[in-house]
Amino acid sequence: MAKYTLLKQEGTARRGQFETVHGTVQTPAFMNVATSAAIKGGLSTEDLKDIGCQVMLCNTYHLHVRPGDEL
Repeated sequence: MAKYTLLKQEGTARRGQFETVHGTVQTPAFMNVATSAAIKGGLSTEDLKDIGCQVMLCNTYHLHVRPGDEL
């Protein structure tokens, strides 16, 4: 189960914490999207680590189609 906690608000800006069974994400957050098992936007995995990326969204349908379930 997921839980969101509002830590601070100033005007319309909010700082929070989103807790899931997989870990906690500080918000606001940069979430990179991987399509067909590839990171888009010219960033490497090292770049994402360096900027503190906490989440990568992956489309499981695309991963099912290619590279496939066997991999």
